[in-house]
Amino acid sequence: MRQKIAGGKLSLSRTQKRRTQALVVRLLLIAGLLILWEFMVRSGRLSSFYTSYPSEIAADLWEFYTSGDLYKHASITLREAFTGLFYGTIIGVAVGVVFGQFTFLGHVLKPIITAIYGIPQLTLAPVYILWFGIGLQSKIFLAGLMAFFNIFFATYGAIQDMEPKLIESAHLLGANRLQTLLRVVLPTCTPWIMSGFRSALGSSLIGAIVGEYMGAAAGFGWMVAYATSYFRMKRVMSCIVILLLVGLILNFVLDKIESLLLKWRPATTLNVGADRESA
Repeated sequence: MRQKIAGGKLSLSRTQKRRTQALVVRLLLIAGLLILWEFMVRSGRLSSFYTSYPSEIAADLWEFYTSGDLYKHASITLREAFTGLFYGTIIGVAVGVVFGQFTFLGHVLKPIITAIYGIPQLTLAPVYILWFGIGLQSKIFLAGLMAFFNIFFATYGAIQDMEPKLIESAHLLGANRLQTLLRVVLPTCTPWIMSGFRSALGSSLIGAIVGEYMGAAAGFGWMVAYATSYFRMKRVMSCIVILLLVGLILNFVLDKIESLLLKWRPATTLNVGADRESA
């Protein structure tokens, strides 16, 4: 028993050590690329007209923040993305469950949804703006639609790949359809739904920004289009940096949520040697 506890502590310390090493290497790599970028522009080997440079972008980020424009545009874009993500997730899970329950309906409508998914949404963005106007509605619809596809395919695919014996066992134990859905189907599909939600998170942001790019009065997509038209590359790069930070923060939060919901799932790796060492 003591040996198992010691082995578990050793495995945990090794995992923590690897994470720390990966973080240090990642930070050094990013710092090296930024220094190289700054040097290339300062030495004249790279034109700042096309790429700007890190120190100028940092100064513009501070100006963006102190002027109050950062909060204004970020709040609009995130509101559009999160609202679309919410509705897209609810509808995507619901439609996936309904199609899994009524197989004939799934066979009829899934090819239609797949065909719509195959159309680049960028080409349809002007149509959505024509339908819903240049306000929040068109961006929320586009963000929600892009999130819906990811959630729907993840949910429907997970239900189709479920082990039938799980549902049979639930029925034999006396569970009705609602109990089977809530206590067997959805918990079993949670890993796939979370994977689809991770993709939907990025897709909803893309949908909101594309909608703003096509027609809006504020938001990061509008700001990028406006700054590009006046050749303000430092503001364009500032928006890209902010979106990168938003993506990192959201993925960090999602990792924590996923670890709580899926703490029962064991970690796996293709590295057999690592598995033997941890064992």
